[in-house]
Amino acid sequence: MKLANYLIIATLAALLLFASTCVFTVTQGAAALVSRFGVFVINGKTNNETYQPGLHFKRPFVDTVMRFDMRLQSYNETTSRIMTKEKKDVLVDYYVKWRIADLPQYYRATSGNPVKVQRLVNQQVDDNLRALFGKRTIPEVISDDRTVVMQILSETTSTDTKQLGIEVVDVRIKTIDLPKETSQAIYANMRAEREEAAKAHRAQGLSDAQAIRARSEADATVIVATANEQADKTRAQGEAQAAQIYANAYNKNPEFYAFYRSLEAYQQTFSKGDNILVISPDSQFFDYFGKSQLNNSNLTKQ
Repeated sequence: MKLANYLIIATLAALLLFASTCVFTVTQGAAALVSRFGVFVINGKTNNETYQPGLHFKRPFVDTVMRFDMRLQSYNETTSRIMTKEKKDVLVDYYVKWRIADLPQYYRATSGNPVKVQRLVNQQVDDNLRALFGKRTIPEVISDDRTVVMQILSETTSTDTKQLGIEVVDVRIKTIDLPKETSQAIYANMRAEREEAAKAHRAQGLSDAQAIRARSEADATVIVATANEQADKTRAQGEAQAAQIYANAYNKNPEFYAFYRSLEAYQQTFSKGDNILVISPDSQFFDYFGKSQLNNSNLTKQ
């Protein structure tokens, strides 16, 4: 009895094991190919169609199931050295968004090897980058034209990778850098250009300064000459008026005029206590010192 039970259990286990080799599942977001002696089959017939998510049957031991992720894939941190129109190299970092569009064609072209897939996709992107950057200068590829470059790059790469069974959804350029040797050469050229521009600005500034200084000096000379001329005229007019006043005063009372002028001379001469005047006592300068009083008649006239 026990032997019969063991046989039944063993038979059931064998049946379950055999049944497990006849079915397979495909998860959501994936697809599968079944190969029979190197030929794709579906439901036992030669067919290039794929198995979609769900439970499926296959022939045990002769059918090989290959599952593939059909979701959007991404290749990041890819750096390529590309030459621009000026024959200068730039380092371009980009990433690629892609997915499998034709699974049988994808398997035939790449054998489903992720490393081979990335190499082939990057090769297509690099070829298209060289074609686009070779027609543009560095300022053009880093300016607003960069958006146009990425759009063209995505479209051309998607077309070129159809033979791989791949649909390229997007190619985005992350950064564009200059190699160290190129950066040094560009910076040296920029520095030389800025130095030349600075020299030209300094020379122009010195020329303008000299012109302004010359005009200022000429204007100052004219202003000073005009002021001196006006001052001479004003001084001559003042002296003429003073002479006229003195003449009128003298004509009115010559004696008082002589006395007044003598007092002014005394005041100017002895304005300081340490002034010393060495002249003869009978000099004309002291005429009014020796007189005790003025002629009353002359004072009355004044």
